[in-house]
Amino acid sequence: MRPLPRRIPVLAASALAAALITTGCSEIQQVSEGVDKAQQCLQAAAIVTDTVQKITPLINDPAAMEKALNDGATKLGDLADKAANTTLKEAADGVAKDLEGLNVTDANSAVDAGQKVATDSVKWVEQLTSACG
Repeated sequence: MRPLPRRIPVLAASALAAALITTGCSEIQQVSEGVDKAQQCLQAAAIVTDTVQKITPLINDPAAMEKALNDGATKLGDLADKAANTTLKEAADGVAKDLEGLNVTDANSAVDAGQKVATDSVKWVEQLTSACG
């Protein structure tokens, strides 16, 4: 029986190493995507709570409240555009539309918008977090 040429074990070892690296990279990528998804979910909920906190003291400043609502909607829309998770994208777009739909033109509409955001913010956060689950 003749010994195997040296080249064959080297090629086999190279192929095995390539297979292990490819498998490892795939698993690392999956973990990375999971971390990104979790981070986006946390950011979405934080945008809603941040928007609520910003508008609460603005009841007497309708223009500033309108701007804060639009800023929150824009941030959620940007997050939705970057979201890898389709369900999170849809939920963030829906909440952004709700925020954009609040028109604050005077003191009365500011009070109404403030009450609506305070009431609906819990529902919005639940929608966003359930989209991540």
